[in-house]
Amino acid sequence: MVSALEQKQGSADVAAISVEDVAADYGAGPVVSGVSFTVKSGEVFGLMGLNGAGKTTLIKIMLGLMEASAGQARLFGNDTLHAKAKSKIAYLPEKFEPPPFLTGMEFIRFSLDLYKRPYVAADVLEAADRLQLARDALSRRVNTYSKGMRQKTGLMGTWLTGCPLLILDEPMSGLDPRARVRVKDEIMACREKGMTVFLSSHILADMDEICDRVAVIHNGQQVFTGTPSAMKADTGQDYLERAFLHVIDNAQGKPDSEEV
Repeated sequence: MVSALEQKQGSADVAAISVEDVAADYGAGPVVSGVSFTVKSGEVFGLMGLNGAGKTTLIKIMLGLMEASAGQARLFGNDTLHAKAKSKIAYLPEKFEPPPFLTGMEFIRFSLDLYKRPYVAADVLEAADRLQLARDALSRRVNTYSKGMRQKTGLMGTWLTGCPLLILDEPMSGLDPRARVRVKDEIMACREKGMTVFLSSHILADMDEICDRVAVIHNGQQVFTGTPSAMKADTGQDYLERAFLHVIDNAQGKPDSEEV
């Protein structure tokens, strides 16, 4: 198992994610084109964009689930298909559905087994407490869970792996305001341990609160990369949601981004 100290020390000088001039084409024209950004080890990085902007396509390329038509993505300096890269990623998809025949605890144990991580029931129960997921629910099959309970279980199964890189696609899906606060606390705790968190979300107030930097994709083009505060300052807006809309409404196909 990779310790938090090893995560901090072993990858501090290597970018967790490096996306270099990436383009993707499904055969009917480019979905994304010329996207480049670097995610530093130990930071929380957010990907923003409207539906259909190309966010999921980029995530698939980073995970090695889709081949870029141009450019490349690397994880901790390795090709995305390399075993070393795969072993360092824990991924929660947008439409997460755990196997319905497993209990919550069985699913988490299965997730830990995949990464050869030790299963400690007390750690799982404490994580459930932090997310306010009832302990007795973990002994029930997940097909009895609400959407929010399934999402909490998926999040626990992701960050309890202790992987240096967490990729979370819409992690707040199905969560009420109290649960969202708990999840944000957990993401910040992961960062404190030296883990890197890459997330995509439409809840921009959450992105403003927890992200060190963000990238904005619009019509397949990268139109901003920088801190949330810089985006608000550049657009003269007090709220990230309004700053985001200003950025995409004024995008002319030319990136309005910092050097990455």
